[in-house]
Amino acid sequence: MTDDLLPLRGSPGSPYTRKMLGLVRYRRIPYRFIQVESDDLPKPKVRLVPVVYFEGNDGQLVAEVDSTPIIRRLEDEYPGRSVIPADPAIAFVNYLLEDYGDEWLTKAMFHYRWYYDADIEMAGSVLPHYADVTQSDERMQAAKRAFSERQISRLYVVGSNDTTASVIEASYVRFMETLNAHLKAFPFLMGARPGSADFACFGQLTQLTQFDPTPAAIAVARFPRIHAWVSKMEDHGGLEPSEEGWVTFEDFPATLTALLEEVGRTYVPVILANARAIEEGLPEVETEVDGRTWTQEPFPYQAKCLQWIRVEYVKLDEQDRERVDALLAGTGCERLVAKPGAV
Repeated sequence: MTDDLLPLRGSPGSPYTRKMLGLVRYRRIPYRFIQVESDDLPKPKVRLVPVVYFEGNDGQLVAEVDSTPIIRRLEDEYPGRSVIPADPAIAFVNYLLEDYGDEWLTKAMFHYRWYYDADIEMAGSVLPHYADVTQSDERMQAAKRAFSERQISRLYVVGSNDTTASVIEASYVRFMETLNAHLKAFPFLMGARPGSADFACFGQLTQLTQFDPTPAAIAVARFPRIHAWVSKMEDHGGLEPSEEGWVTFEDFPATLTALLEEVGRTYVPVILANARAIEEGLPEVETEVDGRTWTQEPFPYQAKCLQWIRVEYVKLDEQDRERVDALLAGTGCERLVAKPGAV
């Protein structure tokens, strides 16, 4: 690279940007946060944020946009203060919960932001200013209308509609209840030190608990502990983690099992139905979540997410797979890695 700072481009309104910012601060990775597009930097293949720029074999910068593999690459290139548990079985749980944060909690984030009038007004008014605060009010009003209309039209991508709204909102509250109970005993999802799952959930919660009015009101009224946790997660660069700080297989917390049960109750049936719809070429995903109907258009990326979860499981040796099986048993998450025809 041209300097010792890792280039990271993103926006404060992006939960995945906030995920990466919190992570690099905790890991004490020197970085520079870029909030505007630059012709001096390569364009990513997919127009998403955050973008992290790594040095390629030819010395030129390469743009990467998927936070989960980016985190694993940072583990290789910047040793120390790892966010991946040392125990392979616990690391698999961490991976699964990171995926849940990235792929299910984001449904709640996007749903609340573009489903309710107060949230649409807040997001439409503020988010366009992140590109350039010096633009005129007239231009911002036009940007507000165009941006809001585009985002509302994309609610289908996360599966938010009048049929699924109650499912998403009930799941958000249950997640908050479960996380709140866990935080009474542990400062992080993964124990006494944060894992990548913590940063994934934190990223979505920066918006759900502290920006978007409707879910934020729920957080302030019922879950002030989580509101405070989100603020603290912004920068744990001063934390000195111990190697023994992770939760263990032998003393796996009941509160984490409860969170896995929530994953199995909501995310698992949807991701499995989505993969089935894509495999069979169906025009619509149809399943039940918590006894209620779930319908959405197929989402190819989440079919890949299911494949990647299964790859992580296959990487484990036989003993560690048995330990993972024991942790997932009865939560509903075992269906993600079950042999065909077993469930």
